Amino acid sequence: MDGTAKPRTTPHGANLAAVVKKPSREEAMEAVRTLLAWAGDNPAREGLIDTPKRVVDAYEEWFQGYDADPLKELSRTFEEVAGYDDIVMLKKIDVESHCEHHMAAFLGKAYVAYLPTTKVVGISKIARVVEIFAKRLQTQETMTAQIAETLEKALAPAGVAVLIDAEHQCMTTRGVRHKDVTTVTTQFTGLFKTDAEVRGRFLKLAGYG
Repeated sequence: MDGTAKPRTTPHGANLAAVVKKPSREEAMEAVRTLLAWAGDNPAREGLIDTPKRVVDAYEEWFQGYDADPLKELSRTFEEVAGYDDIVMLKKIDVESHCEHHMAAFLGKAYVAYLPTTKVVGISKIARVVEIFAKRLQTQETMTAQIAETLEKALAPAGVAVLIDAEHQCMTTRGVRHKDVTTVTTQFTGLFKTDAEVRGRFLKLAGYG
C-alpha cells in the first residue's frame, strides 16, 4: 500500500479518500517513531531503528482488507446444484482482526452458513469474505453484520447465519484484564431468523446448540 493506492473504503462503506488523505509510507513510519518516543524509549537505538518499517509492513498485512471488495469475491456463482437446498456451512474460519477502539487484536472463529436458492458459491470465497472484513479496523458486531449482508446481496439465499466467537486483547491484556472471556455475536436472515428449527440446526452444527 502506497500513497497512490486505489480508492479504499472504511468498514462502513464510506470512500476513504473522501474522509482522509492517506499519509505517505515515510509519514507512517515517523508516526511510529513518535509513539516509540512517547512510550519512553529511544527510536534511534539499535533495537528500534528498523521498528517503524516493520510496523508499517505489519499494518500493510493486517489491514489489507481495505483494498479488497468482498462482493467481487462472490461474483462467480454456480447454478448447477442438482436440487440441493439445505444448509451450506463453513465452520471454524480463522478470524484475525483489530478493534477500532484500541487497535488491539481480537482472535477467534467464524461459523457461516446459507440456504441456497438458485446458486451456490465456491466455499473458499466465503472464507475470503470473512478475511476481507477482518483485515480492517472493526467491531465484532459490525463485522458479523457485514458478512451476512454481503452473502445476502451476492447469493439471494433463503437465509444466512453468521456466528463469531472471539477473544479481545483490549479486554484480556488491559482494562478489566479478564482472561479466557470470549465474545459471541450472531446475525440471522431469512429462514435462519424466522424458523427456530433451522436456526437451531445451525447452532447445533456450530457447537452452540
